[in-house]
Amino acid sequence: MNRSDIGIIGLAVMGENLVLNMASKGFAVSVYNRSADKVKKFIEGRGKGQNITGTYSLEEFTGSLEKPRKVMMLVKAGKAVDDLIEQLLPLLDPDDIIIDGGNSHYTDTMRRAKYIEENKLLYIGTGVSGGEEGALTGPSIMPGGSPGAWPHVKNLFSSIAAKTKDGSICTGWLGSNGAGHFVKMVHNGIEYGDMQIISEAYYLMKNLLFMSHDEMHNVFTEWNEGELNSYLIKITADIMSFKDKDGSVLLEKILDKAGQKGTGKWTGITAHELGIPLTLIDEAVFARYLSVHKELRLKVSVVIKGPEARSPADISRFLKDLRDAVYAAKIISYTQGFDLMKEASRQYGWDLNYGDIAMLWREGCVIRSVFLDRIKEAYDKNMKPDNLLLDDFFREETEKTQEGWRRVVATAIVNGIPLPALSSALSYFDGIRSSVLPANLIQAQRDYFGAHNYERVDSPGGQFFHTNWSGRGGDTTSTSYNA
Repeated sequence: MNRSDIGIIGLAVMGENLVLNMASKGFAVSVYNRSADKVKKFIEGRGKGQNITGTYSLEEFTGSLEKPRKVMMLVKAGKAVDDLIEQLLPLLDPDDIIIDGGNSHYTDTMRRAKYIEENKLLYIGTGVSGGEEGALTGPSIMPGGSPGAWPHVKNLFSSIAAKTKDGSICTGWLGSNGAGHFVKMVHNGIEYGDMQIISEAYYLMKNLLFMSHDEMHNVFTEWNEGELNSYLIKITADIMSFKDKDGSVLLEKILDKAGQKGTGKWTGITAHELGIPLTLIDEAVFARYLSVHKELRLKVSVVIKGPEARSPADISRFLKDLRDAVYAAKIISYTQGFDLMKEASRQYGWDLNYGDIAMLWREGCVIRSVFLDRIKEAYDKNMKPDNLLLDDFFREETEKTQEGWRRVVATAIVNGIPLPALSSALSYFDGIRSSVLPANLIQAQRDYFGAHNYERVDSPGGQFFHTNWSGRGGDTTSTSYNA
């Protein structure tokens, strides 16, 4: 019996297209889905005539695979993954490999990797980005987990992954346990930020500049030819010109309630846990939450009115400023995301290679853009810069664009137009370049009401003081100082 090189469980959009991608690269693939009808439909439809074996039980599925077996799960994150692992374990042998290709939380992947390894098997948690098209033609693949598993899947992953124009492959081993899913989580967080930044640019074009959709299409198309060249800018241009069946613009018929699957929220929560100021991505997540409260927004809009929007006198100048603002905010989004990965790498011992990560995202994934080449260059020059804004290129670009960026944010505020991502990015930029912040007052307040101590600028770091501010307190202090 000829056995398959890999097995895929889950025939939703990503599963089907990854199977077809693997088969097109010469790999034999077995497939299984909880619903037998999906297997039959796929084998007799899109998978017909290819080296794909349909199976109708997990026993048949695992029995059809070459050893060491490679089983890739593409199922909903959470309990479904744990349940499936429990069903697979009795059917697998030592050194077989279980791969989670879904959007699992990295802490779940860390837990599962330890559990699987204790059962003498190997585990990979891998991010897969690129959507339906990427899965079929070449996604960005971000694997981590049991190091011993990588040699067994390296050729397969490298064959199906996206390639850059210079032939670089958009996959590579990231580190142990949850490293792959952590990097994918940050990727998704940056994706949230990019989408919010672009949506704010659209909102300004529509509600402040009163541009037509054809005009907006032309602007986004032009932006895609310069430093903002990216997948998300490109598809935004396409969306602006897409017509519904009646000839009207489809975009304006879509309800303004943005959904999410939770990865942006996870990125923000993780930033809070690790103490990284991920302000832009947090605001992008909160903007989606706010959008969902459509009924409440409708009620408030009736009783509270803001200023009437007045279009700037020089539209072309404002559009240049807007491009600068989008570009600068994008730099901030990546700066914060890479800072988060740096701190996680330090805490979890992953030794992430940030230049390589930038290249993993260069093609195939949703946040692919020419911008990533500059990030790789920054980390190639200095493997661990404290912050991307300390790199000469990014420092010069933000300095060059900040005047236009400020004008855009100021104009929006005066005209009552919300810009949570663009404005929070600017606040971060101004905060990170400030040698002194008003946190001394906050610490004084904490010491006043809670005896939380403070450090002094005229004393060595690590030496703590407490003041009896009111004259009614004692000498007992709290031990909760945390700077």
